[in-house]
Amino acid sequence: MDRYEIGYSSGTARDARLRAFPAGSRAGAVSTHTQRVSIPALRWVDPPEGPAIALLDQTRLPDAETVVTCRAVPALVDAVARLVVRGAPLLGIAGAFGVALAAHRDDDVRGAAAAIERARPTAVNLGWGARRALGAYLRALQADGPDAKRQAARAAVTEALTIAAEDAAASAAMAEHGLALVPHEARVLTHCNTGALVSAGEGTAFAVILAAHRAGRLARLWVDETRPLLQGARLTAYEAGRAGLPHALLTDSAAASLLAAGEVDIVLTGADRIAADGSVANKVGTYGLAVLAHHHGVPFVVAAPVSTIDFAAGGRRDIKVEQRPDEEVTSFAGTPVAPPGSAAHNPAFDVTQAALVTALVTERGIARPVNAGTLHDLGTGRWPREGAPTDVSMER
Repeated sequence: MDRYEIGYSSGTARDARLRAFPAGSRAGAVSTHTQRVSIPALRWVDPPEGPAIALLDQTRLPDAETVVTCRAVPALVDAVARLVVRGAPLLGIAGAFGVALAAHRDDDVRGAAAAIERARPTAVNLGWGARRALGAYLRALQADGPDAKRQAARAAVTEALTIAAEDAAASAAMAEHGLALVPHEARVLTHCNTGALVSAGEGTAFAVILAAHRAGRLARLWVDETRPLLQGARLTAYEAGRAGLPHALLTDSAAASLLAAGEVDIVLTGADRIAADGSVANKVGTYGLAVLAHHHGVPFVVAAPVSTIDFAAGGRRDIKVEQRPDEEVTSFAGTPVAPPGSAAHNPAFDVTQAALVTALVTERGIARPVNAGTLHDLGTGRWPREGAPTDVSMER
């Protein structure tokens, strides 16, 4: 049996790697950076113990590190919907491995890819990863011979591993580029969770924050608790504590007075989908932070890989916002907090217009300003591949 564990590298974009460790080897122990967990966020399990996808259950953190094992695509779809696995980059990897799982089981692979993509409609990486693995599977299936299906299933696994390797490198590159935007003695405000729990690397916005910490630039990390599932309180504070970052938790509604008091130097968030015009869909509450930051003259910076840009979505109206169950708001940790029968408005995301975004940090450089032109240049590859972050920033 082979076990492919998503590991993490803390180096630069040039030495970031996905680590695929054969079972029983000394390298099989999870090797992570300072906020390491004892269980990898995602692990692919080959036959005979598999095929399966083993996921760190993020709904149980920080109280317990437990594993949810998905042996069929419906189980993976359920895990995605319940946020067992979450975060744009990791969802792309999970989606790709989901297609590989269907291929290994000789299921309806096209149908599986479609079901995976529907599991969370706002997170564009999920369908993107599934489609990439499906494409690899279908190309390999064209080969003649009795072994074609098995080879096609392995091609889907290989594509999923490639996506993860690209994400690890992208994470390191975003940290490298984004560090230039963080002032010395910075008090950073972040929202939701954007670290190693959502990536094959050190994350998106959190990777930039870690780079600032290592460079001695981070004075304080302000962590929004992030309603409705407290992903900041449960997950970002968890990772920040393990990394030794100076941090403090606050309710989402306290961010306004914190910015008004001049206690924030930069807001750093991730993204789940970015439209072609630069509109950013992210965890609900992000739009309010962008408005507040604009009002108080504080930079509002988004860090996300280019795969998060959905060029088929022209603007904010083309982004479908996922609605979550009422009980996530009307109850807390399973205990009702609202009168019985109370309805709830529970969007998982909101959308921030590009005019409120100071800069978009990607693995390919920094888009500044954020608009259709700079995003088009990122998507078509018209940027220097090497050089200082100032060289890859695109001024329009």
